[in-house]
Amino acid sequence: MSAPDNDLWNEDLAPTSAAQRNWRWWHFAALWLGMVIAVPAYMLAGGLIDQGLSAGQAVAAIMLGNLIILGPMLLIGHAGAKHGVPFAVLVRSSFGWRGASLPALARALVACGWYGIQTWIGGGALLTLLGVMVGKNLTGPITPLGIGTGQLTAFAAFWLLQLLFVTKGLDAVRKLETWTAPVKVIVCALLVWWALSKAGGLGSMLHAPSVYDPGHPKAGRFWTEFPPIVTAMAGYWGTLALNIPDFTRFARTQRDQILGQAAGLPGPMTLMALMSVIVTSATVVIFGKAIWDPVALAGDIGGVAVMIGLLIISLDTVSCNIAANLVGPAYDFAAVWPEKITYRIGGYITAGIGALIMPWKLMESTNGYIFVWLTGYGALLGPIAGIMIVDYWLVRRAALVADDLYRREGVYGYRRGWNPAAVIGLACGVLPNLPGFLATAFPHLFGGVAGFWTGLYAYAWFVGFVLSGAVYGLLMRRR
Repeated sequence: MSAPDNDLWNEDLAPTSAAQRNWRWWHFAALWLGMVIAVPAYMLAGGLIDQGLSAGQAVAAIMLGNLIILGPMLLIGHAGAKHGVPFAVLVRSSFGWRGASLPALARALVACGWYGIQTWIGGGALLTLLGVMVGKNLTGPITPLGIGTGQLTAFAAFWLLQLLFVTKGLDAVRKLETWTAPVKVIVCALLVWWALSKAGGLGSMLHAPSVYDPGHPKAGRFWTEFPPIVTAMAGYWGTLALNIPDFTRFARTQRDQILGQAAGLPGPMTLMALMSVIVTSATVVIFGKAIWDPVALAGDIGGVAVMIGLLIISLDTVSCNIAANLVGPAYDFAAVWPEKITYRIGGYITAGIGALIMPWKLMESTNGYIFVWLTGYGALLGPIAGIMIVDYWLVRRAALVADDLYRREGVYGYRRGWNPAAVIGLACGVLPNLPGFLATAFPHLFGGVAGFWTGLYAYAWFVGFVLSGAVYGLLMRRR
């Protein structure tokens, strides 16, 4: 590599060497298993059933969403495996060396939100475990932040625990996911066995009708409301679809990243949803109520089982959170100011923002979680994915001048480091979804927004992906 500009390069952002490319397909499959077998993914099907879908419809929505997002995941991941650069550097080819800060920070802030959510879940597991051990409810009086003192303390403790992994680097993440993935699979199988044996078979929830069936509140509206739900499910992994080069840059071959991701994402995610539905359906028989939260379920089981279960949940949350929500933004923040911010410092910034956003607010309702959080950030990240894919595959034909990604005066310098085509394309993809987002997130203020805009927002990820990619491609052809 020829001499880079110091303010665009550091060792964490440099292209991977041949020695660093040691990830085989099973490492990628284990990585995805580790991220898929997680509490938020477990609760996803429950959120859909809470919105009125039947068990089969909920599982189908999750399966379709993950099959759809796998395409962009592999297309963008190809660039990492071929050129060895992380997302925050790769995006310089389309946005310019200075403009790349825009998509990098957008993706990083979304990941910070997820990091906070996972930390909140892990803290809840610790609090429940301690409560079982002492035989008390340790939630405590409500603080000005809207949560109990015990919840706040557990959140802070789990937040500090995860910082230990920030110092270990990405290779530690690979090892952690490779070793923990089989354990998680075994635990999931045991949980299904426990539920079926205790309930005496499958619960009635699996056969319950949806609100879209004849004679029910939303009869005849399934095909108008189901696609937006699939959109939200595709957006669930919208963050990883962008920064997957952060991992595939370590792939030994293209085959390894393609096979590993294809094996590790859609199938396991669908099975995770099915397991969630089966176990929760059984809890209706066992406890007389549906328990979608595995932390709460472990608390109801009690005894030694709860201690083992919660310890595994905590381990699961740490491994998933570091891989899915810290690696990407750590690189993104480092790329914004390479001279001062390393991967490790970027990880500390991610952890700090993840706490400041008060993640418990994002989890207050399933409607807010699915249609405001998941669909909302999909409206922001879908356009970036569209621009990246069009740039890499149609404009560049998968050929990049890697050295110039680290130089101001290279072929990606554009206009003082900004590519107007990418900025205009991004705006064209995001702005049409903005009215619908405001109406969904703040109905008391924007309830009068026309139905056309809220209908468009229901397909936010796809609308942004297509519009931004098309506009960017047309503008680049005219350069």
